[in-house]
Amino acid sequence: MSAITVKNDYKERIAPALTKQFNYTSAMQVPRLLKIVINEGLGDATGDKKIIETAINELTAITGQKAVPTLSKKDISNFKLRKKMPIGVRVTLRRERMYEFMERFIRIALPRIRDFKGIESKFDGRGNYTVGIQEQIIFPEINIDTVNKMVGMNITFVTSAPTDEEGYALLKEFGLPFKNAK
Repeated sequence: MSAITVKNDYKERIAPALTKQFNYTSAMQVPRLLKIVINEGLGDATGDKKIIETAINELTAITGQKAVPTLSKKDISNFKLRKKMPIGVRVTLRRERMYEFMERFIRIALPRIRDFKGIESKFDGRGNYTVGIQEQIIFPEINIDTVNKMVGMNITFVTSAPTDEEGYALLKEFGLPFKNAK
């Protein structure tokens, strides 16, 4: 399945199923996936600048879109942190790249997690969902031999759903393997 077929699957199967489940009167009420934000926090980057470059290259390889560094907002002397120092990396995916990444994440990356039994179903109260990944090596784009340090990442699925229940139903229809049913 490619990004185009995932998009068509949303139009042909997921939207009508959600309309039936929640009794929407308009097609505009049906929740949809707006964007996927992938974020890596790299606290060790204050000591070594190469960590940021490596993380940018890895995240760019995983998503197919150039990653950008996130900068600190203020000085914190205990952490040897200065204002506007790079302390993380992020990418925001929309449209085709978003669907493409979601497809690879669900079908390829998640099954590669050791002892995988599903992901937690904790939402933020506004229909958005964030899943934490412990290691970047679950993505096939990353060559294990070239990895110097294991870094985790947060992947946030931002939806237009007004409630967690509707957001859960949308992501469940897309195929995210949640542990427990709501």
